Amino acid sequence: MAVVAWAWMLATPFVKAQTFTQYTTTEGAVWQQSRTSLTTKGGEPMLRVGSQDTGHEFRAWGTCFNELDLDAIRLLEPKAQQEVMHGLFAPDGDLHFTRGRLTMNANDYSRAWYSCDTVAGDFGLKYFNIEHDKQNVIQLIKMAQKEQPNLTFWMSPWSPPAWMKINDDYPVLSSRYNRQPKEKDYMLYDSNEVTDPDEMKLLGDRTGVFPRRLATQDYMIQDPRYLQAYANMFCRFVELYAAEGIPIDMVMYQNEAYSYTPYPGCAWTAEGTQHFNHNYLKPTFAKRLPDVKLYLGTFNTNRLDYVEKIVDGLKDDVMGLGIQWECREHLAELHQRYPDLHLISSESECGNGSMDWKAGEHTFFLLHDYIGRGCDEYFIWNFILCDRGTSAWGWNQNALIHVDSKTKQHRLTAEYYAVKHFSHFVTPGSRMVGYCPMQREDGTQAIVFRRPDGKRVVICGNVSDVAKPITVQLDKKFLNATLKAHSFNTFVEK
Repeated sequence: MAVVAWAWMLATPFVKAQTFTQYTTTEGAVWQQSRTSLTTKGGEPMLRVGSQDTGHEFRAWGTCFNELDLDAIRLLEPKAQQEVMHGLFAPDGDLHFTRGRLTMNANDYSRAWYSCDTVAGDFGLKYFNIEHDKQNVIQLIKMAQKEQPNLTFWMSPWSPPAWMKINDDYPVLSSRYNRQPKEKDYMLYDSNEVTDPDEMKLLGDRTGVFPRRLATQDYMIQDPRYLQAYANMFCRFVELYAAEGIPIDMVMYQNEAYSYTPYPGCAWTAEGTQHFNHNYLKPTFAKRLPDVKLYLGTFNTNRLDYVEKIVDGLKDDVMGLGIQWECREHLAELHQRYPDLHLISSESECGNGSMDWKAGEHTFFLLHDYIGRGCDEYFIWNFILCDRGTSAWGWNQNALIHVDSKTKQHRLTAEYYAVKHFSHFVTPGSRMVGYCPMQREDGTQAIVFRRPDGKRVVICGNVSDVAKPITVQLDKKFLNATLKAHSFNTFVEK
């Protein structure tokens, strides 16, 4: 087995405990407990972590709050609703989420398009409001806050109000799921080139490059009146949510500026991104809400040169980057190039509505890879959906909890347990001290954390069809285990 170790120097030595509790989940048996001890001998380690090794600090687990999640949980009886929210958010629950992601205006997991200001030309924001949110997603947030009163939040829009965009509509591209005239599609590339509004639905290798071609103009109107009013909207949204007892401490200017969508979206160029963030969003927050942090993202393209072009012009204006989808491929390069910027996994991949074991294995892989390569926060997308998780724009997606709309019963999916194997034990302030990427030849991977209490947590996966022996060297001793076929495994120092 190849030896791969990602490790950094740490001043405080590890506690010398010998015994670990092992938690194992397979498709047929979840959360099975056993015990194992370190030994003085072992096989060839897949990962070595010394007593002087250290890494980046992990800061928070979180999830997103969407209207279709609210609709799904409302199908359950009150007792089941409380059980679900307790498991997700309570300090003594399963997943220990302490952070939430929100959207200003509708996103693709809203019931339909809406915005906080529908009055064209309302540059003074006289009609800007969150009344729609109060009746919908804020009610979901309040349910979570009952279990975790210290929840904090960040926000990004999917689309500005339609009247602020060059196409005067919420999507980027026309499709059977919206009413934008097909004639407006030429705006994206300033040509009549054929476009594919379903491109972002493709899973796996999207021909190696995403998007296949970058937008040639900004869909956000670049007139200073519009840009300043939009920056003011961000601040007003934060202020109105604060009045509801919902603290937003971070914002990003746009969700997935490189997904050219039939659902709410907005294409931006590199120049438009830099102009809005540097000349409008940053100074407006600095003046009105200086404690709110500005991050850049969310980046969902693997065109590294394009991402670097944007970040190089804004790295002194922002505190971090939101990374999702294809941009994950360049986490190592971004971590090295911008060591002073925080990297977060802003949205876990959504799948295709299968909500099966394979989806859980993919999320388990992503948890290893994002955090192992430098992310210090991790956000799940939808935490509960019904049936196939179908959006109003025709995309089936996964969730941690599945609700059957006919029986009104819910179940915890494999992705729920994939997250629990991490978040139940890796507390905020833990250090990621070692990482072994997926061993393609045998389907195993591993990551090691050192918690604030000094205890080590080793998390390993095996996606192969047969059991696999693994060894992780911890200082001068060895953790030897045999991972069951298709299993999630967490070893927690006693």
